[in-house]
Amino acid sequence: MKMTGSAAVSLPPAVRSLGAILMDAGLLRPEDAERILLLQRQENLRFGEAAVRLGLLTEADIQFGLARQFSFPYLRSNPDKKSISEEVVAAYQPFSPMVEQMRAIRSQIMLRWIDKTEQRHVFTVVGAERGEGRSYLAANLAVVFTQLGERTLLIDADLRHPRQHELFNIQNQVGLSTYLAGRSRDESIIRITDLMGLFVLPAGPIPPNPIELLSRRSFDELLTHARASYDVVIIDTPGLVEGEDCALVAVRAGAAIAVARSNQTRVSGFADMVKGLSNAGVVMVGTVLNSVPSKKKRGKA
Repeated sequence: MKMTGSAAVSLPPAVRSLGAILMDAGLLRPEDAERILLLQRQENLRFGEAAVRLGLLTEADIQFGLARQFSFPYLRSNPDKKSISEEVVAAYQPFSPMVEQMRAIRSQIMLRWIDKTEQRHVFTVVGAERGEGRSYLAANLAVVFTQLGERTLLIDADLRHPRQHELFNIQNQVGLSTYLAGRSRDESIIRITDLMGLFVLPAGPIPPNPIELLSRRSFDELLTHARASYDVVIIDTPGLVEGEDCALVAVRAGAAIAVARSNQTRVSGFADMVKGLSNAGVVMVGTVLNSVPSKKKRGKA
């Protein structure tokens, strides 16, 4: 019997079988799926148990398929195709201890700040200096919020040394700078198709006047639009040492997570930043202390 196009039904992820998901991902061949189903019926096993017993899939493959089945998106590391930087650990290793820490930070943000009924779902990631890990934290928090099922927008407001376009491997010809200058609109916001529900507004071309652009009414209009369109909005910022951009954005957003790096951030500078933002009316949701990674894994904020 031939099925016509009009008769085909697209099932939601939770309804689709594990085997179908793994075949779509290129991890399982149809003929191997038949072998798994046969053993599953004969031994009364789960599909994943039968697949592992036959040596056709690994436990990691099964976890990946189950995550897709229950709308918990993450990626498999592929040396030949890096759609997203491996610095975005939450996108590749969602069950690792490091990502558990990210989820703990997410929980604190939700308890201390997120309240959609009061339009409190925008916050910034701030730091006193460069190289403290703000971009890394912002990117990974965006992913873990997405994995929670929240429609998440990550804005790169570091118009001096932007990194989010590098972390997510997306174009940067248009972005926040062109949006604020009136040269682009919603087409600047890029959907990360590999991670359902995640959107990124890159910084765009580096402008000569970042503070003036961020001071424009168009930035307030962007935040109003973002509050109405997304469940969570995370804003990456430059270090306070580079200018007042950080404070300007944090005040408009209303809340901030402050980042420091051990053996690098000066205590006095960090304390002054937190005090200054608090006095300006910014709710300091929490602080994060990053440890110094190995040179191989180190990235700039």
